Amino acid sequence: MITTVIKTTDPNQAATQGAAIIRAGGLVAFPTETVYGLGADGLDGAAVNRIFEAKGRPNDNPLILHVARKEDAFRLWAAEPPHARALMDTFWPGPLTLIYHRSAMVPDEVTAGLDTVAVRMPDNDAARALIAASGVPIAAPSANLSGKPSPTTAEHVLQDMDGRIPLILDGGPCRYGVESTVLSLVGTPTILRPGAVTKEMLAAVLGEVALAPSILAPLGAGEKAASPGMKYKHYAPNAQVLVVVGEAPEAATRLSALYDEFIAAGKRVSIAATAEALPYYGQRRTALLGTRRDPGTLCSRLFSLLRELDGSSDVILCEGIGTEGTGLAFMNRLLRSAGFRVEYL
Repeated sequence: MITTVIKTTDPNQAATQGAAIIRAGGLVAFPTETVYGLGADGLDGAAVNRIFEAKGRPNDNPLILHVARKEDAFRLWAAEPPHARALMDTFWPGPLTLIYHRSAMVPDEVTAGLDTVAVRMPDNDAARALIAASGVPIAAPSANLSGKPSPTTAEHVLQDMDGRIPLILDGGPCRYGVESTVLSLVGTPTILRPGAVTKEMLAAVLGEVALAPSILAPLGAGEKAASPGMKYKHYAPNAQVLVVVGEAPEAATRLSALYDEFIAAGKRVSIAATAEALPYYGQRRTALLGTRRDPGTLCSRLFSLLRELDGSSDVILCEGIGTEGTGLAFMNRLLRSAGFRVEYL
C-alpha cells in the first residue's frame, strides 16, 4: 500500500518533490483556484492511465492538460485555435479551459480517443510551479474518487486518495470551489461545462457563445463526453440528493414538506439552504450554502457541504436557483450531484 503524505510548504519547495514524482510516472494531487487536481505527466499514456486507476474513473472521460505558460498550450493543438489569444490574454491564468483539435504529441489516454484536447493555465502559484518544474503539461481531473464531490481542500483529497497516491500538496481551500469553464473553439464557441468564467464574460470577448444542451440535462443516448463533468451523475455523495428550484419562500415550503416526509419514513435528512430561505425552515436540520444574491458563494461551498453532510444524512435536500451568471455553474454541478432528481416550482 502507498503511504500518502500531505506537504504544506512554499510552492517552489513543494514543486521540486512533486515534479520528481511526475517525471517518474507517478501521481501528485495539487491545489488550483478551482478544485484540487490529480496530476500525471500528460504526455505519458501509461502515467495518465494511473489517474484513471487511482480514481476508479472510466477512461472514456477526457482529461484537461495544465500548462505553466500561455505559449506552452499551442504545441498541444494541431493549429492555433480561433480567438485563443484574445481569450488567453483576458482569462489566463484562470478558470477557463479551451478545447481545440489536438496535436500528434497528445496521447489518446488524455483525450479518450477524441480528436480534440482541453488545455488550461491555472491561476495558482503552487500549480504552475509544479508544472514548470515537471517540464511537461500535467493531465489532471479533480482529485477525488470517480463520481464523488470534487475536493476543495487537501483533507478532502486525503479522504478519497489515502493509500492511492504518494503526495498531496496542500495549498489551503480553493478559491472558486467548482471546476473551470470548458469552452470548445471547434466551430461556434460553445460552453461544454460552466464555471467562474461566465457566458456573459466570454460573450464580451467573442460575441456569440453557445451553451451545450447537456449543461442542464443528461447527455443524449450514445453521445460521447467531449469534456470532463458531462456524465449523467457526477459530483455525488453517497446520500440521495434532491433539488427543488424556485424562489426562496416557495422552495423552502416544498423542501420542508419533503423533509417531514423523509423524517417520518425514518430517514436522516439535511437541507442545504440559502441565506434567503433559512428562516423558513424552523427547527429542521439545515446547513448554510451561501446567498442567492452571489451564486459564487454557493459554488464555493457546494462540494464541501455535500461532503460534510454525507456521513450524517441519508437524504440531502437542496435549493436550486436561476442560471444567470455563475448560477449556471452552480446548477450544473448540483443537478449532476442529484442525478437530475429535480422539481421545478
